Amino acid sequence: MPLCFHWARFDELSTRAFYEIVKARVMVFVVEQQCAYQEVDELDPLAWHLTATVEGELAAYIRVVGPGDKFAEPSIGRVMTLNAFRGCQYGRELMAEAIRFTEQTYPGLGIKIGAQVYLNAFYESFGFERISEPYDEDGIPHIDMVKPAPHA
Repeated sequence: MPLCFHWARFDELSTRAFYEIVKARVMVFVVEQQCAYQEVDELDPLAWHLTATVEGELAAYIRVVGPGDKFAEPSIGRVMTLNAFRGCQYGRELMAEAIRFTEQTYPGLGIKIGAQVYLNAFYESFGFERISEPYDEDGIPHIDMVKPAPHA
């Protein structure tokens, strides 16, 4: 089944839409990963939010934070596919759309992410390069990665 993408700024999201996003993020990042941390943060109001739905049901989500808000470069984060939709390659479609949007919205800046270590190969397949040693973030090993800006 095809994914339907929808980009929105925080202020454009309905209360219900943001509730569904937060509910899903808490399920994936706090409950499934057994990681107690402040999931909703000060970057949400600054971010672009991408929801991916299948027949109207939230299947995947990602957010893009502009340059200077988290890192010097724009950043992609909170990358997730809900359990019921895993194994369908939706994560790849979601990431490809986020990269396309980020490079179009913030041209020439590259993209920086803080990635869970076990996803290193996934992000490398999109052109990200590891730039740090592993570090602990909320009890989960992470690495910083960058995707250089495409050459014009």
